[in-house]
Parts: sequence; structure tokens; C-alpha cells
Amino acid sequence: MGSYGSYLLETLLTLIGVCVAAFVLLYGARRMGAGRASGGLELLGRLPIDARRSILLVKVGETAYVIGVGDGGMTKLGELAAENVPAGAVQESRGFAAVLARVLGREGSPKPAVSSPGEEKV
Repeated sequence: MGSYGSYLLETLLTLIGVCVAAFVLLYGARRMGAGRASGGLELLGRLPIDARRSILLVKVGETAYVIGVGDGGMTKLGELAAENVPAGAVQESRGFAAVLARVLGREGSPKPAVSSPGEEKV
């Protein structure tokens, strides 16, 4: 094998090694709970205003805070008792699969039937 082939093989093996190391590191971090919410802080809702600005409803203990988030940082817009938060304001958290299904228009709808080319639907 020429010098070009050995260089290509070495690069490929290094790439595979880095990918395996990254996978093991990320898998281990997820198993240990890295990135999960903990403590008395809970995100109740988020309203995107535009690409860089949002309004958040955050519960801390028995108080809910309305927070504006943007390029300039975070600003407290208001606060209220957690029991006074309207029931419709609290959003359920959705995973990536649920969001993808909603975007593709498949949420809650049955799967379309696939018919053979010579078969007619009645």
C-alpha cells in the first residue's frame, strides 16, 4: 500500500476512534443524569416572540415568575403565586419524536393505507 493509502487508513481509523469515544462519553453522561433538571426550578411554559426573544413562565417553590429572555439577557417581567397560574398555561414537555410527528402532520392521525398499483379503493 502506498503512502496515500496508509494516510487514508490512518485517518479513517482515527475518525472511527473519535466517534466511538464521543459516543461512550455522551452515553455515560446521559446515564449519570447530566443535563437533566433538578431542584426546585420548573419551566411551566415558553412563548417565542421571535428567533431571539422569548417569554418564560418559571416556577420556583411556590412562586411563578414571568421572565423575558433576549439578546440582552433575562429580565423579570412579573411574578405571581404558583396556584394562580392558569391551567392552560402549563405545557406538557414533548420529546423530539412527538414534535417531529406534529410537524409532519401525523400526530393523532391513523397511518394511511398503502394499496398495490392494481388494487382499487372502494
